[in-house]
Amino acid sequence: MNEKRIPIFMAIGLVILAVTGLVGWLVIRQFIPTKEPASLEKVLGVTGEETAIFFNEELQEVKGITRDGQIYLPLVWVNSRINERFYWDDTEKLLVYALPETIVYADKRTAGSTGAPLLLEEGEEIYLSMGLINNYTAVDINSYAHEDCKRVYLDNRWEPLDKGTAGKRSAVRVEASIKSPVLTYVEKGGEFVVISQSQEWAKVRTADGHTGYIKNKQIAGISSQEHECTMELPRYTNISMDEKVCLVWHQVTSDNANEAMEQLIANTSGVNVIAPTWFALTDNNGAYHSYASRSYVDKAHAMGMQVWAALDNFNMGENVNSEILFAKTSVRKKLISSLMEDVKTYDLDGINLDIEGIKPEAGPHYVQFIRELSVSCRKEGIVLSVDNYVPAGYNAFYNRAEQGQVADYVIIMGYDEHYAGGEAGSVASYNYVKDGIEKTLALVPKEKVINAVPFYTRVWTEKDGETTSSAMGIKDAKQWVEENDVELYWQEELGQYYGELNSKDGVKQIWMEEEVSLGLKMDLIKENDLAGVGCWKLGFEPASVWDVVKVN
Repeated sequence: MNEKRIPIFMAIGLVILAVTGLVGWLVIRQFIPTKEPASLEKVLGVTGEETAIFFNEELQEVKGITRDGQIYLPLVWVNSRINERFYWDDTEKLLVYALPETIVYADKRTAGSTGAPLLLEEGEEIYLSMGLINNYTAVDINSYAHEDCKRVYLDNRWEPLDKGTAGKRSAVRVEASIKSPVLTYVEKGGEFVVISQSQEWAKVRTADGHTGYIKNKQIAGISSQEHECTMELPRYTNISMDEKVCLVWHQVTSDNANEAMEQLIANTSGVNVIAPTWFALTDNNGAYHSYASRSYVDKAHAMGMQVWAALDNFNMGENVNSEILFAKTSVRKKLISSLMEDVKTYDLDGINLDIEGIKPEAGPHYVQFIRELSVSCRKEGIVLSVDNYVPAGYNAFYNRAEQGQVADYVIIMGYDEHYAGGEAGSVASYNYVKDGIEKTLALVPKEKVINAVPFYTRVWTEKDGETTSSAMGIKDAKQWVEENDVELYWQEELGQYYGELNSKDGVKQIWMEEEVSLGLKMDLIKENDLAGVGCWKLGFEPASVWDVVKVN
């Protein structure tokens, strides 16, 4: 061999050895866990006063604020996720919280026990202190306000926790990979909450407030630990009648209309509550017109009936904007004070709220009014009932679930399925009523639900492509059918009789409300063991209807 070639072969060997070593190192390096520390700012997306929020172990998009060691959370987020009863009056800059027996108020000057403000106004956003939230909310809180990257964990699930123990000192990583940066270390014997597990990794929350991943093989054991709510939640006591409610509304639009009550009630049977439409809101400052009469109440009591006076926003509501009216705390106070004065003056047994046609923007303010009114009604020992449409997506803002907590009775207005200005059809078909009851019961306890039935129908007229209608009480509708010799056909699916008439005015149609159709609705009330029945309205019905519309 040529001696000159030896150095060449040696050089090639060294290169091969170096390449082999490098490849080997790269292969081995894949299996060596990284010790690179994670950037919490990047992981949590917070800097300075910004505070990361974890809710039920999920990192939220919104951020809190930590100031002077106190954590504050956005009110909008608090309302939507953990406690909707914190109400912010943006007009009068006041935080309001209605408890069962009292109402608590705070503004930006109100300080907590630590001396820190209970709320912050940051631009258009309101933030509530963690201490304030904790006082009124059933939620487990773990906060880390003194860390460089501030964070808070909230949990309201109250399910048993899986607690893990580290078998040795273990890295907790951002992602489920040994190449993922390290958030923190858990020492041998250290405990952590196991959130979930895959084949190789477990997602955990550590005692020092980090959420990340640890290898399953590094977990010595997992045990279940009780996670119970220790907070004593507010108890909303409610008034309920000893018997089922049989309510009838008495439409009163003048002082003289009160005089007809005795004559109209004489035609009924089994009625134990009468609700005269006495109070009509007239402006956005809480004023209302009253047709109330003490002699009326005395007569009703003598006949064994309670009187629940109705408050509405439409009989004289041309100048009433419910969003403006109910949004002011001072106006709500004034209105409630006036109602309670009338309760005492006229010896009323209850208030019936009939607030209709409001927009979604008014919903939170109206619900707050119901909460606050319930406090006064509870103190006075009178019934609070609230009228509602049949539940649908477009009217969900009436918040029946909250009504079912604070009010005594939630009334379904089980009619107006087809209404003036709309398509021709039944006022209250069987399935429409059934659906309304079922959807309400999904939100409200059955012992608080009253289903109202119609003592009226509509005669529809179709002519030249236009549809019009006129409301007609059952008594008058029967007379119309008889006078016009209208043949009625039973419609099984609707649970009603249907008839039509060709006239010079066009084709007339009627979906009858009468004893048979009402009887089917009463069967639904009894089958679902509801609190009772409501009837709109007194005087529309023949006496024979009361043989069917009875609950006691």
